[in-house]
Amino acid sequence: MAKVLSGGDFFALDIGTNALRVAQLKPSISGQSWDLVGSGHVPMDDRIIKTDTVEGKKKLGDLILTVVGQSGIKTKDIVIGFPSSKTFTTVIDLPEMPENELRNTIKYQIDQYIPMSVSETKFDYAILGKSIKDPQEVEVLISSVANSYTEDKIDFIESLGFNVLSAEPEGIAMLRSILPAGIQDARLVIDFGEQNTDIAVTYGDTPRLIRNIPIGIRTFIKASVQNLNVQEDQARQFILKFGFAKDKLDGHVFQAVLSNLDNFVAELKKSIQFFQNRYPNIKVNGIILSGYAPVIPMFAQYITEKTSITCSVANPFQNVNVPVDAQAKLAAVASEFAAVIGLAKRI
Repeated sequence: MAKVLSGGDFFALDIGTNALRVAQLKPSISGQSWDLVGSGHVPMDDRIIKTDTVEGKKKLGDLILTVVGQSGIKTKDIVIGFPSSKTFTTVIDLPEMPENELRNTIKYQIDQYIPMSVSETKFDYAILGKSIKDPQEVEVLISSVANSYTEDKIDFIESLGFNVLSAEPEGIAMLRSILPAGIQDARLVIDFGEQNTDIAVTYGDTPRLIRNIPIGIRTFIKASVQNLNVQEDQARQFILKFGFAKDKLDGHVFQAVLSNLDNFVAELKKSIQFFQNRYPNIKVNGIILSGYAPVIPMFAQYITEKTSITCSVANPFQNVNVPVDAQAKLAAVASEFAAVIGLAKRI
């Protein structure tokens, strides 16, 4: 943690449930954007990430070395992401005080704000600034993760010959790549993954709520398999090709996943309501979709219909100059790169 990070000195690794993603960026000559130095994407059987056996770790290690080798990345310094399902993140309010006193207060009272014992947890925090709702208070973002998980993950990555400089929850990292520059209002950000979804409500460029819910494309695939009596591969194809269109396949896919869809939207509404209760004078003005969400037909329309908030598609590569030869390779999987590009933008 002592080393000052600067774009280009390290690369980022995102270990997903169904794929590995790496990316290295460096500041452009103009200093106004980033250049993509190298990137890689390798599909992965989710059984590899679920197992903790020696054989499973070897397979995962081999895949990591493969994706890095194919990416053209040469540095051994690395920043890694922790899945939001393994981390706890919250925003707290504290009375306004000198920064050194504020840091001491957080340090000695941290056990009040995290779900595990301080001795079993690694935690970090960021002072967001004056509270939006009370100028006499400041808001602080706190994030924690179990020591056992952190140490195992770092030891494993370093056993492959890499030097882990830092780690960050993916639910926070994704915002660095997804949020439009200069944004001033509140947005709901959704990174819809394989088995889980990262949800954030932001105001300006700062997260005010970070959540992870156990609903992903696998949830819809499972429902389709059960209700349509099809195989998993066919169910995935149906969802990615026809999505939730009521006029495709006689609406059978839509009906098969409807209860899951409604559960998902209920979680979105819960997040929006939490934010509105905390900041009653601020309205969520837009929803930004990442991951599988923007590629599933009619998903955005359904969310907009149920929340009355317009959806837009995230571009993790905004403000990133991608070489022509890499554009074609990334085209089909670009929406999956939110977390790893965010990690690569750490400074």
